[in-house]
Amino acid sequence: MGWSSWLLFVYLSWSFFISSTHESQTYQLQLLLQLRKHLEHPPQLDILEGYNGDLCNLSSSPNLGIVCLENTVTELKIMGDKLVKVSNDFNGFAIPNQTLSESFSIDSFVTTLTRLTSLKVLRLVSLGIWGPLPDKIHRLYSLEVLDLSSNFFSGSVPPQLSRLVELNSLTLDGNYFNGSVPDWLDSLPNLTILSLKSNRFNGQFPSSICRIITLTDIALSHNHLTGKLPDLSTLSSLHMLDLRENKLDSDLPGMPKELITVLLSNNSFSGKIPGQFGQLNQLQHLDLSLNHLSGTPPSSMFSLPNISYLNLASNMLSGPLPNHLLCGSKLGFVDLSSNKLIGGLPSCLGSMLDKRVVKFGGNCLSVDSQNQHQESYCNVANEEGKQSRCRAVGILVAAIGGAVLVISLLALLVVFLSRRYRSRRTFKQNIISKVEQDNIPTGVSSEVLANARFISEAAKLGTQGAPVCRVFTLEELKEATNNFDSSSFMGEGSIGKIYKGRLENGTYVAIRSLSLLKKHSIQNLKVRLDLFSKLHHPHLVGLLGHCVDSGIQNDSSSTKVFLVYDYLPNGNYRTHLSEMCPEKALGWPDRLAILIGVAKAVHFLHTGVIPGAFNNRLKTDNILLDEHRIAKLSDYGMSIITDEIEKPEAKGDVLKSSHKINLEDDVYNFGFILLESLVGPIVTGKGEAFLLNEMASFGSQDGRRKIVDPIVLTTCSQESLSILVSITSKCISPEPSTRPSFEDVLWNLQYAAQVQAMADADQ
Repeated sequence: MGWSSWLLFVYLSWSFFISSTHESQTYQLQLLLQLRKHLEHPPQLDILEGYNGDLCNLSSSPNLGIVCLENTVTELKIMGDKLVKVSNDFNGFAIPNQTLSESFSIDSFVTTLTRLTSLKVLRLVSLGIWGPLPDKIHRLYSLEVLDLSSNFFSGSVPPQLSRLVELNSLTLDGNYFNGSVPDWLDSLPNLTILSLKSNRFNGQFPSSICRIITLTDIALSHNHLTGKLPDLSTLSSLHMLDLRENKLDSDLPGMPKELITVLLSNNSFSGKIPGQFGQLNQLQHLDLSLNHLSGTPPSSMFSLPNISYLNLASNMLSGPLPNHLLCGSKLGFVDLSSNKLIGGLPSCLGSMLDKRVVKFGGNCLSVDSQNQHQESYCNVANEEGKQSRCRAVGILVAAIGGAVLVISLLALLVVFLSRRYRSRRTFKQNIISKVEQDNIPTGVSSEVLANARFISEAAKLGTQGAPVCRVFTLEELKEATNNFDSSSFMGEGSIGKIYKGRLENGTYVAIRSLSLLKKHSIQNLKVRLDLFSKLHHPHLVGLLGHCVDSGIQNDSSSTKVFLVYDYLPNGNYRTHLSEMCPEKALGWPDRLAILIGVAKAVHFLHTGVIPGAFNNRLKTDNILLDEHRIAKLSDYGMSIITDEIEKPEAKGDVLKSSHKINLEDDVYNFGFILLESLVGPIVTGKGEAFLLNEMASFGSQDGRRKIVDPIVLTTCSQESLSILVSITSKCISPEPSTRPSFEDVLWNLQYAAQVQAMADADQ
């Protein structure tokens, strides 16, 4: 009986294992087929169509490789054939016959890709993938190797990549990434290979790279890096350094001793070649050509034990080379051409017995006069260099002297003024200290410190150009609204009542009145409000200030909060859609401009604030227009103070059903703004019935004529309209994981506007 039970257990376990393995294989195969569809059926993946065998036993080829560990895909390599690159005016959009088509969604592609959660090696090369790399790539948390080279990725490298702590090789060569080289790369403790060649990176070489002591290869060539190259001697494992064709303009820094290859050509390095270069005993390949290096090159460089290639051409090297110069036994190529060298050529460089290639034309050497300048040419050049250096030193000394004189005069002036006004300052300090004691809490709670992490990009810039958030008194607001008279009442928004007011200086403002539950401190709320006020963006309604009144007599558990905003005279976007106000109805180009502005604002709220401000109550009622019809989003960022606000139950809101939880998604809500832009406000009366029964009508010309706003039909191009229909359907997808990112939405809107502008120009 015991044996039969044990055998039954083994049989059931084995059956369960076989079943789960089959299900896992089927699921992974379906994911790969989805990736094939996203990549528009590249021939490299044709083998997957109709494939019913063991995915992990699929034969590898140079263009496709799938490796499994315990029946789970851990390595995926797809090598495409889209090698043709466009010119420098590539603007981030699809290019016929070079990139994937306009309908390709990088966000949907990466969403599918990240479901292969066990991937350790991912190589997607020359597949025509275009668009910004989404943040969600970090969901592949097991990645050790990431190679996305020779595609059309653009924008900045997403900072969420810093969470891939297992990553040891990052290769993004041959794309269109721009902005600064990420300064968070030292967050990758196992990184050994960093290759970002042939992109559009600018700014300085980040010093944080010098802290990644595991690095063996750094390749940042063919970019637009400028400024100083920091000391790299701490990178004790570094073997290869490739910074060719940038704009680096410092002296050459210290180098690690284990370097094998150094490629620094075509920059603007200046100064002398450090003697330390003659101590790099592992060095095999050194290229310093096409810079502004001066002085005589260190003799020891020529005799390094492993040096085979030495290129010092097209610099400003001067002086004679020593006659006793020794050359290493492996040195096979030397280029000294186009410098200012004089004297003779050392025997180890001029001997015909060695099979060494030596180039030395364009100097003032006393050999091969046909390809040499007169010695006077090099002497004049050297003398001019000395004179320019002397002039530079003179200018520097004069500048320092002038600065010292100015500082001395300023110091005397400060001493004089401080003595004159000391008594007045003491008097003011006494008054200010009393006021501060009345306003500052006796201790800063951990609650306040926790909320101090809300930081916007605008706050990082300090107060430059940004208005200071004003603290209003309740009396000021009562005076501005005639004691909140019904004549100043504008309506009830998604949160609180809104009044129109006129400040003492004549400025019109919109005042939102909120009820606050007293479950946190007033100081906590003020910290959040101050940080909230720092959210400055051209397409956000500006918060001018606030007022916190805890003197509500009728409800001791509540506090009244007033938010004071800019007043926008042109109403909301909804009133400018056909059905509500035909005489003000906006044409298609104007609607696109408004949608782009709002998308930029929401993208800023998602990415320009730490942590991101989500659930921004997106609907056409909350998009306001200023006197120039510039769109500005209201009711935004309430998630920053949302736990402080008593949320009234929304009544009469449309589109509420089984997807209620999805309405918290800004992308989903923005999809309905797009939908109303296409068909008019009538969509809000149909809700999900419209989605289920009529959304398919967008697929045909006749269907569009029936449901799309006539003003849209008469002012849009069909191609621009198709782009909007496509991105709208993605935004309101019932499956949240298939919705695009806001960056993807913005790209599509801008592309639709570009297509529309071209069509208008043709007409």
